[in-house]
Amino acid sequence: MVEVSIFFVETHTHLDLIKRNAQEVVRDAAEKKVTKMVTVGIDLESSKIALEFAHRFEGVYAAIGFHPHESRFLDEENLKELEKLAKKDKVVDIGETGLDYYWKHSNLACQMEAFRKQINLAGKLNLPLIIHDRDAHRDTLKILAEEAKGLKIILHCFSGDLDMAKVCIKRGYYLGIGGVVTFNNAKKLRAIVKEISLESLVLETDSPYLAPHPFRGKPNEPKYIPLIAEKIAEIKGVSVKEVAERTSANSKEIFGI
Repeated sequence: MVEVSIFFVETHTHLDLIKRNAQEVVRDAAEKKVTKMVTVGIDLESSKIALEFAHRFEGVYAAIGFHPHESRFLDEENLKELEKLAKKDKVVDIGETGLDYYWKHSNLACQMEAFRKQINLAGKLNLPLIIHDRDAHRDTLKILAEEAKGLKIILHCFSGDLDMAKVCIKRGYYLGIGGVVTFNNAKKLRAIVKEISLESLVLETDSPYLAPHPFRGKPNEPKYIPLIAEKIAEIKGVSVKEVAERTSANSKEIFGI
């Protein structure tokens, strides 16, 4: 049972990809005390939709960017359009951007170029970054070290090891923790969560993907954020309230919401 005084911030959802009425999704999340959320674009069109949702719903904010899969489409014209969007009210982040060496839907050189362009845009506009990193830890950290000094950064759906987590924390990055932490086979991630301070963690679902236990394999939604918080609280031996308060404060520090 979630305490009345608790509220949560969902730092990474894709409202446009959830196959249910967005108003109902936002309402159901609010009923579970998920009162603020960031809906994330993966290309120009979905970024525009994210902004539409942000303007339509109280408590919803937009992150805009080109996912590594879409890197090949980030030409100069689209970069200019992205910058125009980024200056609009309720845009709180550039992302998700980064590198994906698992699927390689865009070639690696193209991914790196698009990643650097979006980091530079975030720096120009003083916006934080949501980073997608799949099987690309070394290059992700290298590019961030070279290009993103002084920027607030979330490593979305963190998948590195404890040594990488410590490097990220030393640099001041935040780790996005989602439904994976509830999976029975997620021993490595749970060990990292146990070791790392709550001051460096934020909550996310990546919905409609990666639903937490006991909904694994089903469509994910922001309303499941409390299940993730409960698992983190269990791992760290603290209250759900403490997890909610600290991660919400972290989200405010990153996004200003």
